[in-house]
Amino acid sequence: MLQTLKKAFWLFGVAVFLLIIFLPGYTKLQDLKDRSADLETKIKRLKMENALLQEEIHRLETDPFYQEKIVRDKMGVVRKGEVPVKIVPGKSR
Repeated sequence: MLQTLKKAFWLFGVAVFLLIIFLPGYTKLQDLKDRSADLETKIKRLKMENALLQEEIHRLETDPFYQEKIVRDKMGVVRKGEVPVKIVPGKSR
């Protein structure tokens, strides 16, 4: 009986010792896996954004109607003979 109690005590001691040694490494591994998953998600989002920007660049280079729309919206350019109308908001009372 005493012999099995000694073996159980030593087994418990070894288990606690191994837990103390490997637990910090395991938690760091889990943190790194979480960070890796976050970075993978960010990479996918950036690739999608990059594809959309590449598509817009292509449209700007090849589509004259899109070019005109951008120039009119961003720069306020008008065609010859058009009269620009500027709406100024009134002061609130």
